[in-house]
Amino acid sequence: MAQFFQIHPVNPQARLVRRCVEILLAGGVIIYPTDSSYALGCQLGEKDAMERIRRIRQVDEKHNFTLVCRDLSEITTYAKIDNRAFRQLKSLTPGPYTFIHEATKQVPRRMLHPKRKAIGIRVPDNEICRALLAELDQPILSTTLILPAAEHPLTDPEEMRELLDKQVDLIIDGGFCGLDPTTVVDMISEPPQLIRVGKGDPSVFQE
Repeated sequence: MAQFFQIHPVNPQARLVRRCVEILLAGGVIIYPTDSSYALGCQLGEKDAMERIRRIRQVDEKHNFTLVCRDLSEITTYAKIDNRAFRQLKSLTPGPYTFIHEATKQVPRRMLHPKRKAIGIRVPDNEICRALLAELDQPILSTTLILPAAEHPLTDPEEMRELLDKQVDLIIDGGFCGLDPTTVVDMISEPPQLIRVGKGDPSVFQE
């Protein structure tokens, strides 16, 4: 049975944030809010937790996970960022964008795109998410909380509890945070290429 924490969306309770991080560090799978929708997450490097998330989503090993980072400094540990990209990311983070970059050796191979050795990274603008990342002091390996055959992500924590109580270790109720996907941008291409238009303004990447 999953634990269920109601965390304030503006002033997250430090005690509950610490408990969330303990669950992540113990290999747990959590549901948590971001600035675009709720997400499934686990600690980077936790292979078993990653497989549990795949089973919930019913996706195979080709599914692309995202590294959710707390800031640009953390991003540069896991992705190769040139000066042009750094300036662009600085102006758009935190925000509802996912950026595709060439990965560094800090990223486990099983997470990478098989041909391009690329990784999706992002910095959400959500206070609960930021508090988790600050306490964890490393990225959260994540994917959108959208169930098989569903059109949209789950938005109601009580429904998440009803459907996934026995499949995750923690559900964070942070209120409604949206159901739009992030805007995905391939930053390896020159110029950057829009892969998916979502909540983030795509016009900043258009000539």
